[in-house]
Amino acid sequence: MITVTTVLQRVHGLDEPTLWSWVAQDWVRPARRGGETLFEEMDIARLRLILELRDEMEVGETAMPVVLSLLDQLHASRRHMRRLCEMLDAAGPEDRVRDILGRLGGR
Repeated sequence: MITVTTVLQRVHGLDEPTLWSWVAQDWVRPARRGGETLFEEMDIARLRLILELRDEMEVGETAMPVVLSLLDQLHASRRHMRRLCEMLDAAGPEDRVRDILGRLGGR
């Protein structure tokens, strides 16, 4: 887990008031343990993404929640697709063909 101080050292261009604003807006969701706010590597990546969206792509505060939501949905879809591919790979080719044909015939 990563402390606020370390986050601010690692995410160049991010200041503490902005970090807390983004946490308050739920753009990043750190863990809270024993009164301490702690981040994960995924949070660091998200903070860098938000900075890039804001500074380089000029996404404003009004549009940011929509953009982040769409990106979250895209990543969730990719995870689901990856899981589906893994499940298909785990099944033998005959099982896959039989299952697909069965599902198509049921429509």
